[in-house]
Amino acid sequence: MAKVIITQVRSAINRPKRQKETIKALGIKKLNVPVEHEATPQIMGMVNKVTHLVKVEQK
Repeated sequence: MAKVIITQVRSAINRPKRQKETIKALGIKKLNVPVEHEATPQIMGMVNKVTHLVKVEQK
């Protein structure tokens, strides 16, 4: 399975609670700190919900 590197580039302040929880579920704790996940449909679905807050790179 392919890997993706997810980096939060915009703040989650003043965002809906669901988006904040999605960022937390992806394992992102700070801005500009990359997290690596496998590109499963579940992970990609979460990324699609917060695309305006994160940057995604294929590995």
